[in-house]
Amino acid sequence: MLCKVDEIHTFLGKSHILNGVSLEIKKGEIIALLGRNGVGKSTTMKSIMGLTPPQKGSIQFKGEEIAGLRPYKVCRMGIGYVPEERRIFSNLTVRQNLLIGIKPKQQVAEPWSIEKVYNFFPQLAKRDRQKGGYLSGGEQQMLTVARTLMGNPELILADEPTEGLSPILVRAIIQILRQTNDQGHSIFIVAQALDVALSLTSKVYVMSKGEIVFRGTGAQLEADGEIRSKYLEV
Repeated sequence: MLCKVDEIHTFLGKSHILNGVSLEIKKGEIIALLGRNGVGKSTTMKSIMGLTPPQKGSIQFKGEEIAGLRPYKVCRMGIGYVPEERRIFSNLTVRQNLLIGIKPKQQVAEPWSIEKVYNFFPQLAKRDRQKGGYLSGGEQQMLTVARTLMGNPELILADEPTEGLSPILVRAIIQILRQTNDQGHSIFIVAQALDVALSLTSKVYVMSKGEIVFRGTGAQLEADGEIRSKYLEV
């Protein structure tokens, strides 16, 4: 098991956001966490990353306990984070943004480099010297994913990676995530759109009010109209 989240409880101030959340991510797979806005999906991801540490429960990565570790330590262990807000440096060029993603003294068999990233993201290669703030929304999302890859993570946490993008760019990001998975990276995505999640993975979790209310395959979720109607459809 690459990552195991076991019965975590996370609070924001006095608000009990996550109430006993458990999920598992195996090496080489893509899983999705679905649910409406405000149910705790992003908090689940941030709890793994150490941005909102859980008060109770366990989070293990490659068999080591990481619950409560500072985000930079979680990152150094091999987890990358693609935040919903993207958080690129708008005053830095595309190349400078990518260089920031490098982890010092990291040793991996086939590390990502600027050249490898540009082969993977030819659109970014064309923007090499352009500042991040002048990129389109789709290009900024590509840059965020690419910057994460520069850290050579084994597991990528992607929070709403297609939110707010046009259908064409949604398809492009989905294809990029598939190819990233083919390169050996496990992926955990948070999404509201069922079609996006099912196009990427066969294993899904559904969350409501800080709890997991469904876990199974994409086919099982598609067949369960009650779950979709109650927890996913607007």
